[in-house]
Amino acid sequence: MKDKKIFEKEIGGKKLTLEVSALAEQANGAVLGKYGDTVVLATVVMGSEDTEGDYMPLKVDYEERFYAAGKILGSKYVRREGRPSEEAVLAGRLIDRTIRPLFDQRLRRDVQVIATVLAIDEENEPEAVALVAISAALAISEIPWAGPAAGVRVAKIGGKFVVNPTQSEMISPEFECEAFVSGPENKINMIEMSGSNTSEADATKLLETGLSAINELVKFQKEMVSQIGKPKANVKLAEADPELKKLIESFLEGKLHEAVYPHLSPRENSHPLEKVERENRLRELQVVLHANVLEKFPDVAKTLVDVIFEEITNDLVHENILENGLRPDSRKMNEIRPLSGEVGLFDRTHGSAIFVRGNTQALAITTIAPPGSEQVVEGMEGTIKRRFMLHYNFPPFSVGEVGRVGATGRREIGHGALASKAITPVIPEIDVFPYTIRTVTEILSSNGSSSMATVCATTLSLMDAGVPLKDMVAGIAMGLMTDKSGKYEVLTDLQGPEDHYGDMDFKVAGTAKGINAIQLDVKVEGLTMEMAVKTLEQARIARLEILEVMKGVLPAPRPEISKYAPKVVRLQISKEKIGALIGTGGKTINGLVEKYQLAGIDIEEDGGVSIGGKDPKNLEEAIKEILLITREIKVGDIVEGPVVKILDFGAIVDLGGDTDGMVHVSELKDGFVKTVDEVLKLGDIVRARVVRVEDGRIGLSIKRLNS
Repeated sequence: MKDKKIFEKEIGGKKLTLEVSALAEQANGAVLGKYGDTVVLATVVMGSEDTEGDYMPLKVDYEERFYAAGKILGSKYVRREGRPSEEAVLAGRLIDRTIRPLFDQRLRRDVQVIATVLAIDEENEPEAVALVAISAALAISEIPWAGPAAGVRVAKIGGKFVVNPTQSEMISPEFECEAFVSGPENKINMIEMSGSNTSEADATKLLETGLSAINELVKFQKEMVSQIGKPKANVKLAEADPELKKLIESFLEGKLHEAVYPHLSPRENSHPLEKVERENRLRELQVVLHANVLEKFPDVAKTLVDVIFEEITNDLVHENILENGLRPDSRKMNEIRPLSGEVGLFDRTHGSAIFVRGNTQALAITTIAPPGSEQVVEGMEGTIKRRFMLHYNFPPFSVGEVGRVGATGRREIGHGALASKAITPVIPEIDVFPYTIRTVTEILSSNGSSSMATVCATTLSLMDAGVPLKDMVAGIAMGLMTDKSGKYEVLTDLQGPEDHYGDMDFKVAGTAKGINAIQLDVKVEGLTMEMAVKTLEQARIARLEILEVMKGVLPAPRPEISKYAPKVVRLQISKEKIGALIGTGGKTINGLVEKYQLAGIDIEEDGGVSIGGKDPKNLEEAIKEILLITREIKVGDIVEGPVVKILDFGAIVDLGGDTDGMVHVSELKDGFVKTVDEVLKLGDIVRARVVRVEDGRIGLSIKRLNS
């Protein structure tokens, strides 16, 4: 391409290349990012006119293309990409959560960023490339934005902290923990971390290492901007009429404080409000406010009044927490809302639990099934199997609203993935618990931190189902209030106004020993390391407190699974016997499933066999027959079976499992035998010793039975 500009930077021991050329020339900004042989095209476009509405209209899309991996995927009849995969949704959220806080939220122009994965090398993941390319495209474009920003994955491998590890390194036995960390210069505004009992010290080191790499990449992009950056567009921002804002502030003076903090009013002897009561009071105040405003500003839009109302409420909550140490429900900064839980709610489900934190209620239902029920996920970066699945549902009634019920949204996918990351490290290996496990959490009521309530409810539900978890897992969401001077307060267990008006949602989940998962979202530019360290320590104390309450609900997994769950027995057979168990065209295995009314027989490549069924007697008989079919008969073994054929020179004995052996006439008994039927007849049950195994043929001897 002509006029190509190439910028290179070494990061994580590998070369990152950002190219700007005539590619996608009609976009406001376009950058081709390369890392190894992984290539992502980043494009950013801003609309030409302001939109109606009370929010900044940003859309982030992460587009997977199967050709990037040299694959033709999709259904048999539709060989093209369909709706985004879960991995694509999560990658898009990484980008969105990093760049969104760096836009002026008063912007009302449509902005769309698209990351299109053009090639992957199966070693260098595309997410980090996509994020830095998107940031660079925004930075050099005329779109108003407070970047650059960047993100890297950091992993602890073999005791060392590695930036942007390869896929091979991530699956090595020395892997310990990892985090995707992103943000602008000197700040962290997005985290996705996973580990297993990771210490707060190691989590801090992941963040510090990531922040150092972020600063390098931001500096690199600033050099790009200095050379080819366009002047930022002078775009009108949504600003309220000063007189209108002054009128609203005057009207709300005293009234708003009384609605949010009625228990502090000298005119009321009240308690801190629950969510519904508080929202009703605020809604009533807004109705009166609208009527008052319309008298003096008859043409003003209702949405604009609501925006100003939200801004003033936001300032009030911030001021009361930062200046007066006053949370809307009067809790201390490190205090958790009341906790409770219950298990064994439904007889027919395999496991169930409800976990309640304040007004947040999470109901988790666990189902266990044979290993064949695992989920097979075919994606751009390969095919994986999920033996443990955690799904999260957030119906509109949980927040007292009327809304759409249908396909799973991006938020639900993200929250479910976070809870799954927290629980997966404590799921027992298949040799210990040979089941596929699925837990679904229904959020029945939400007032902050429903994903962390999901972690707690799921843990209890799995234990109620008899899943022998390695440890109990709990989660807590931490909030933040900051001001322009740098003053801040970290809030344990954010809820209600603190969630809506607060500056961060920092979720930490783990066991009593350490952290399994972290997720951070912010509404401000980002966190300093000091803020992050304080949050981790405060979250650790809260996590231990929650775990104690959970132990009071159910201290250990139930010793037995539900009588309504299929029983699964696991066997190990020789790999050479897999074909015999399957049979021609699946005849043998399907016949066993039908004969014994089994839930299924699942065979793994290494010879692991899982047999599932509800009837214990049928299951026992099926196991006996499978052992017969797959046994390895050796010279010297004693076998038994009926005579099924008489030959001139011997008798054929059925040894079970489609296996037979022959007793030669000379092996029937000591001395001369003229004819076989002198000794044996059809149907006789014979015990014999194996004297020969050659090319699948088995020779038996009765006369040497006791030798």
